[in-house]
Amino acid sequence: MPTTRRTFVIHSAVGGAALATGPFALAQPAATLSETDPQAMALGYKADAAKADKTKYPKRGATDRCGTCALYQGKAGDAAGPCPLYGGKQVAAHGWCSAWAKKG
Repeated sequence: MPTTRRTFVIHSAVGGAALATGPFALAQPAATLSETDPQAMALGYKADAAKADKTKYPKRGATDRCGTCALYQGKAGDAAGPCPLYGGKQVAAHGWCSAWAKKG
């Protein structure tokens, strides 16, 4: 059976839809970490570093925040980026947790 323009267009649309939803689909953005996430609570994560518990974490420096952490995988200037401590979930660049480590 010869391929007509109509069948080609239909097959192209179906194939494109399958690619968009199948195993070759573009990666979806990672979820944003919630302060109520059990791992976040265990590490004292706050989306705003200024709201970190100063009595529980007295050694937190004024410039310590996720965007300056060695573990932060976002780009400089991004509002949020993935963190491997939280399964790659997005953490706020201006956030902080007790696992903060100075970039080398």
